[in-house]
Amino acid sequence: MKDIETRGDIELFMRSFYEAMLNDPAISYVFTDVAKIDLEAHLPHLTDFWEQTLLRKGTYRKNVLQIHLDLNDKERLTNEHFEVWLNHFTTTVDKLFQGKNTERIKTIALSVASVMKIKMYPQKH
Repeated sequence: MKDIETRGDIELFMRSFYEAMLNDPAISYVFTDVAKIDLEAHLPHLTDFWEQTLLRKGTYRKNVLQIHLDLNDKERLTNEHFEVWLNHFTTTVDKLFQGKNTERIKTIALSVASVMKIKMYPQKH
C-alpha cells in the first residue's frame, strides 16, 4: 500500500471515511439530520482542511473549531461521537494507506478531536 501523498489520496480517504460514518447509526444522524450535509458539496471543504493540515498545501481558511462549536449547540457531541469518529477515521485510513503521512494524519485527528472536546467542555475549576 502507498502513503497519503496527494489531494486525490485525501479525497479518496474522505469519501470512504464519510461513507462509513453515514452508514453508522451511532453518528450518521449528526450529519444527515443535524448538520444536513450534502456530501458532494462538503467533500471539497473536508479535502481542503486535511490537505492544508497534512500536506501543508491549499487555502483552507474556515474556522473548523467554530463550525463544530456551532454544531455542538444544535446537538451535543458526546465522547461516544468522538470515539466513533476516531475509530472510523483510523480504520478507513489503515484500509487504504500506510506510511509516515498515514501515521501522522491519525495523530493529527486525535489531536483535533482532543482540542475540540477541551474547547467544547472546558473543565470548571
